[in-house]
Amino acid sequence: MPERTEGDHEVPRLYGEPFDSGFAAAEAHRSAADLTAACEVYEELLTSAGSVEDSPDARFLRAHLLSDLAAVRLAATDPAGAEDAVERSRTLLDGLASAPMGPRGRQLWLEVLLKTLLAAADLFRGTGRLDEALASLDEAAVRLAEFDDPEGLRAAELGLNRVHLLMERSEWGAAEEQATTLLSTLPETVVEAVPRLLTALGVICASTGRFDPADDYLARADDRLRAAGDTGERQSLLAQRAYVAMRRGEHGLAESLFTEASTFFERQRRFGDLAVCEQARGFLAGLRGDSTRAVELTTASLARFERLGAAVAAADTMLLSAQHAYGRGDITEMKRLAQTARDVYEEREVHERCAQVDLMLARTIEDNLDRTDHGGHERTSIDTALSLALPAALALEAARYDFATAHARSQWLELADDAMRLAFRLAVRRQDQGLLFELVEHRCAGASLAWDRTPRSTARPLRPDPSQSSDRPEAGGTAASAAGEPVSVFPAAASKAYGRVDGACTLGGVAAEAAASVGLRVGPPPKVRMAPDTGRVALQEYIAAAEFRYHRRIVDQDEVPYGVPGDPSGPPVVQVRLADAGDLFMTWTWVVGARGFGTGHGPADEVDRAVRELADALPGAGEGTEGLRRAFDSGAMAGHSSERRLARLLAEAVWPEGLTAQIRHVSARAGRPLVRIQPSPRVAQVPWELLAVDDEDVRLIDLADVVTTAPASLRVHGPAAAQVAKTDAADEADAVVLVLDPRVPGFRADSTLGSVLGRPGSDPELLSLVRTRVDTDVAVPSVTDPAEAFRRTDLDRDWLGGVLRGGARRLIYVGHVTGAPVEGGRSEDGALHLCCGRGAAGLAEPVRDHRPLSAKDLLLGTLPLRADGQAGALIWPAPPRVALIGCESGGDLRFAESFGLATAMIHNGAELVTVTRWVLPTSLAFQRLAGVSEDVRPLSEAVVAVDTAHEHSDPVRRLGQWQREQLDRWRDGGRVEHSPLLWAAMTCVVV
Repeated sequence: MPERTEGDHEVPRLYGEPFDSGFAAAEAHRSAADLTAACEVYEELLTSAGSVEDSPDARFLRAHLLSDLAAVRLAATDPAGAEDAVERSRTLLDGLASAPMGPRGRQLWLEVLLKTLLAAADLFRGTGRLDEALASLDEAAVRLAEFDDPEGLRAAELGLNRVHLLMERSEWGAAEEQATTLLSTLPETVVEAVPRLLTALGVICASTGRFDPADDYLARADDRLRAAGDTGERQSLLAQRAYVAMRRGEHGLAESLFTEASTFFERQRRFGDLAVCEQARGFLAGLRGDSTRAVELTTASLARFERLGAAVAAADTMLLSAQHAYGRGDITEMKRLAQTARDVYEEREVHERCAQVDLMLARTIEDNLDRTDHGGHERTSIDTALSLALPAALALEAARYDFATAHARSQWLELADDAMRLAFRLAVRRQDQGLLFELVEHRCAGASLAWDRTPRSTARPLRPDPSQSSDRPEAGGTAASAAGEPVSVFPAAASKAYGRVDGACTLGGVAAEAAASVGLRVGPPPKVRMAPDTGRVALQEYIAAAEFRYHRRIVDQDEVPYGVPGDPSGPPVVQVRLADAGDLFMTWTWVVGARGFGTGHGPADEVDRAVRELADALPGAGEGTEGLRRAFDSGAMAGHSSERRLARLLAEAVWPEGLTAQIRHVSARAGRPLVRIQPSPRVAQVPWELLAVDDEDVRLIDLADVVTTAPASLRVHGPAAAQVAKTDAADEADAVVLVLDPRVPGFRADSTLGSVLGRPGSDPELLSLVRTRVDTDVAVPSVTDPAEAFRRTDLDRDWLGGVLRGGARRLIYVGHVTGAPVEGGRSEDGALHLCCGRGAAGLAEPVRDHRPLSAKDLLLGTLPLRADGQAGALIWPAPPRVALIGCESGGDLRFAESFGLATAMIHNGAELVTVTRWVLPTSLAFQRLAGVSEDVRPLSEAVVAVDTAHEHSDPVRRLGQWQREQLDRWRDGGRVEHSPLLWAAMTCVVV
């Protein structure tokens, strides 16, 4: 057996001439993208090797040549030739497995075997034999364990192949996580894999709606390839750039790039890549209305894929051809092509594409319903469309749980929401109020914080569950659901790699920065039990069908009841939930003191217009003084008449008259009801209390008390929250923790994160508030002079954790809050600004000399930072009542995944959290920008009102009473200090 004499990156000197120089020449041709010349060199070398006297060394030489030839034939889109080379190489290598060889010879044999296995995986993946590809990669992983791979090259190739296989299965979240992890751990010496990983990440981001990161990854890949002098792969990037442009909607640019790439691939005889370009160009031709050219290109693409045996790619083209067939009215051909494509996807377990086929069929039915009269068959057609669309929509929506970050999940949801909008439209078309109720309930249940990530899917169809049988005979789908407990096979929610240093493990330097950027893992929502008597779960037959068809968990094993049982002796309660699905959908049910229910539906354009008008009236996050100035000068809430018009516009867009009528009726019989509202992200900033429910300026708060509800998933406690009760110091704790305008390190009193309440001791109302708590010996921190409670420098995260673990019944925070940008999708980045210095341990990025305390900290605690870390609920257990009075402290409800400050406090044990919906003007802002006198302090009045409400037995009703008083003052005088700009921002959040 030959022995290696040089590193893998140099010309190997193993076999003598002409073989060593031949290997080098072939590699040079490959780098120059001249694959035909490379194949010719290898074939000549094989001919020469055949004349060498037979021996183990000669057989190994041929195996080595065949392994390299297989890789080149794959790149040249010759799968049949590649498979022949792989099989011949593997036969020779297997025959040598027991041959005598030294340690270095064994390593060289292992290296060639690994290359052959990876080539086989590439081959199987390209021809749609995905299970065989996975088997080759698994075998390679076993062999890799005994291979000396100091540079990590083969490990990198194995990881990259796994990424590509996940991408082929459309498992985008898992592929992204694998690629990102691999990229961050690659040794500097493995330069070949880096641009390929960057390219893969670019394709993943483009496929999931993140186009700017996709462009960035591809640009970085191009830089690497340019530095390496790899002109062939740089040309290949044209197709990836074209794909990004196509997904972004830049169709002209995409067509130009695909055409240029096609010329290159045809010249290089890379017919598989050429077929991909023809497929995309056919799609683009169809978009611009050139049906003849579209058919020509898709037909050519399909023929090439079929000749190459690329089954999955051919199925993709069939699906595109099916759309063309429908466009020209050939329904029979459309069904044939779509079903053939789906059969291919099903056989190869590409379940996301199965869902896409079902959605396409459902859309064609909807389109046909719009175009033609189905007469007596219309209900059957709608049922068929729903049985296809809704399970597929559920599966696509659930695919977001594969992604490691909230931003990636939010971008995926934008793609998946189109499918859910179709399901809602079909439910409306069927006039099925029960189904609409269940759709809204499922959408509002909320993602669960995943402390342990469970497998994305099973390897076979989920077993039917007889207990989930349908009691809705009109519903379509297979009555089957998941059974069995999931096994945790992935790291915990925030786990990171760290090293042990004589005891507790900590992170430092780059590793600490990586931990700070860790995202929250989330899982499916809980089941929503619609009725205790029947045991029905919302959408149960559609969920069962989705889990059976697409092998994806749709709901968690945990279960929550529909609605929340109330006190029968208390006020009447109506639960209102809203869901975004293009239009705005509302359901309501009286759960206490009355019977009744209903559904509402707000057209998207009307809702969007009203929400824009509201946004224009509010100071925007990040606008600073200018935003406040605009709100005071020209915003709708600066004057009573303009605010009244806005309140009426909002009510007409988002509030049904039927519900108002029910509230009036119940109020007349049983007293003021409580309206529990769970808003959708789009309308989370709506001040529901202000809604003018008629033309006489009657507001919702005139008729009812209003409370905001968090997603039902928060009723299911995770492992951290479940332990809070065990660690509370005392159930009878009476402490009131006061965090009043803490001094933020690195910021002067008049700077961005400076004082919000003004000079300590200058506000009589606030001093009185503190004095009341001090006199009853409940105030924490303990002070002798009330002024000492303000602008303190010792109220950091460690102090807060200590006093909360010591037991408290209330926490009131008045200070700066930094909200997370909605477009980023990461509600957990919302943060409080305590007195923490830059060196404080935490997950938020420092700001100057200060590290904020984020919702992510409150949830994950030190789990990502230390091997002996604790969940946030154990470090900062929340008391029953919490007030967070700062700019947009309740902004997490604007996110599809609500894990911001309000919900973090509830997760950590709070029963009620008072927060704000938007940026708050300080008293100083009222004085300087709105011209009120210095003795008028609207923010101080609001702080006192919230504190008073939290001392009351019914804080929601007490806060509502204060808001009604403010509304009366606003109506009477229209003075700016009574504007809803401040007091209507307040809301209580419960679960």
